[in-house]
Amino acid sequence: MASNSVAAAPKAGASPGAFRAIVEFIARHRVLAAIAVLAVLPFLTPYEALAVNILVFGLYAMGFNLIFGYAGMLSFGHAALFGLGAYGCGIPIAKFGIPWFAALPMGIAVAGIASVVIGWFAIRSRGIYFAMITLALSQVVYYSTYQWVSLTGGEDGLRGVNVPVINIFGLHLNMLNPLVKYYVLFALGAVAIALFSRILNSPFGGVLEAIRENEKRAMACGYDVARTRWLAFILSGLFSGFAGALYAIHLSVVPIETLNYFNSAEVLMITLLGGMGTFFGAFVGAYVYIMLQDVVTVVTVHWQLVIGTLFVVLILFFPRGIWGSLLKWVRP
Repeated sequence: MASNSVAAAPKAGASPGAFRAIVEFIARHRVLAAIAVLAVLPFLTPYEALAVNILVFGLYAMGFNLIFGYAGMLSFGHAALFGLGAYGCGIPIAKFGIPWFAALPMGIAVAGIASVVIGWFAIRSRGIYFAMITLALSQVVYYSTYQWVSLTGGEDGLRGVNVPVINIFGLHLNMLNPLVKYYVLFALGAVAIALFSRILNSPFGGVLEAIRENEKRAMACGYDVARTRWLAFILSGLFSGFAGALYAIHLSVVPIETLNYFNSAEVLMITLLGGMGTFFGAFVGAYVYIMLQDVVTVVTVHWQLVIGTLFVVLILFFPRGIWGSLLKWVRP
């Protein structure tokens, strides 16, 4: 009996060890792991449209995480960049009949221009002042868009962003099929994920983290802190605008709520839930937040109270977020 219990001991510890190995593999091969998980995401959700939302908001949180998690700048104005990406892509399609493949970079460009302007003003401040400036400028964008009814649709939002079929290399992809739509957007998102990883692995990514840890020391080492912060904000805006453009194609409309400050708070919650400053955390946070929202709304109309309570509990006991806590456990 004793020998049997001794022999069983290694098996008891095999499961945690295997789990650690999986987490470590995902962390080391983050692009491959992210693409592999997102490739099967539609089969891990109740319906395909929910998977599209998780993909889009994961990309949005990924862009936001560049300045919040990696550069240490808290922005309350990213809804403006996400929303302008959506409007910048949706208006050419709905108003001028421009093909989606031309409208998509237009949406990214509009968000990029806005991030240049907002970032130029915001980087001159620090901490809560930075957050308040981004919030104030975001509200300027919101009310300007709200009042420009002839172009944006105002309170009713922009309608008619119809992309029913996409033709690629002779293939006719029916975008009215949620699964087909997901994999089209996933293919575009995979390029953005690989590019984001390349940015983090570059010397620029290292400078960002140096500024986050000790700005004065980075400045003493000769780095142009102001210019680096500005460039980080612009890059973050481009990724957020890309997510917004995909959101417009997904919904076929652009609600005015995409520019609302609540959308900035939402991406902050997603990033904190997943783990700020972690590559995979944006998608983990998006999955948990959107799945919880979908499940809880079936049970009660007070879903925000339930999710808010859970969010507070997670922040208190797992301040690194879900994925960040797993990484800490694997790499103590």
